Amino acid sequence: MTKHESPPPARGSAGSAGKRCSPAAGAQRVCLQGRIPPEWAGERLDKVLARLFDDYSRACLQHWLKQGWVTVEGHPRRGRDKVAGGEQVVVDAPLEAEVSWRPEVFPLSVVYEDEALLVIDKPPGLVVHPGAGNRHGTLLNALLHHAPELAQLPRAGIVHRLDKGTSGLLVVARTLAAHHALTAQLRRREFRREYRALVCGVLTGGGTVKAPIGRHPVQRTRMAVREGGRPAVTHYRVEERFRAHTWLRVLLETGRTHQIRVHMAHLRHPVVGDLVYGGRLRLPPQCSPALAEVLRGLRRQALHAARLSLTHPERGTPMHWESPLPEDLADLLAALRADRQVQPE
Repeated sequence: MTKHESPPPARGSAGSAGKRCSPAAGAQRVCLQGRIPPEWAGERLDKVLARLFDDYSRACLQHWLKQGWVTVEGHPRRGRDKVAGGEQVVVDAPLEAEVSWRPEVFPLSVVYEDEALLVIDKPPGLVVHPGAGNRHGTLLNALLHHAPELAQLPRAGIVHRLDKGTSGLLVVARTLAAHHALTAQLRRREFRREYRALVCGVLTGGGTVKAPIGRHPVQRTRMAVREGGRPAVTHYRVEERFRAHTWLRVLLETGRTHQIRVHMAHLRHPVVGDLVYGGRLRLPPQCSPALAEVLRGLRRQALHAARLSLTHPERGTPMHWESPLPEDLADLLAALRADRQVQPE
């Protein structure tokens, strides 16, 4: 599968808008190309587009289909049409503002900002993008208040996401050209995204997980290691061992949904606090009262995006940022170290 985006200099005005999108004056056009993998044969075109061009919302993809701005082998198609696999898909559409997104005022931790990009240090508990059950109070809503021009960019310029319970660094493009450049770096695996994770059990050493990830066949809100999933590669190294846990440095080579959480659970070492992939809390034998209290008080998965490196989309210079551990994870590590010093009777 290939995905290509090119920001042509031509400008134009959009036609009639769908209920989720409205044209911006002098809006640029978005041009996408992709080939449908043969293994997707028999699927609906609208679902295929959502996977092929996942930088864009389903609402805008549906709107482009209805307007005839999506062609398959040169011909407009309906969203419900089935694909044969192997077809070439082209999107040529005005870049439009998402009117259902509303700017909201609440604090943002901006680590870096210039004319091309923003780097945000996301706290745990903050949803990145509006969705079912989370229409307001997301990072995207705050970004639109901070930089209103982001309303015209795909996903408001958000290049990659962090789960609600994951803290740390993520980058946001401020222009269409920067978005193209950064997403291209991401596809070429040129981003360096380094995480810290506390997992259950004691690992003897580091390693690499190469296991495809796709939607769970039964529980559709979950992901799973499964045949036919998208390639996913996670590298991990042991930073510190405790009596029943391991503190890891994790490097993402790919960026699938829930990738670290799914891969660690696949190794039978789920991330601590991950109720979706790790199940209920398990206290270690002879756990100290202090550690038990901290573990019970953790309200999210113990996962932090600690370092981010990329090439500046305009200047071409290498950029690097680090995020200190949030207080809840720092307290957890301190309790684990104290517990390790207590010798069971």
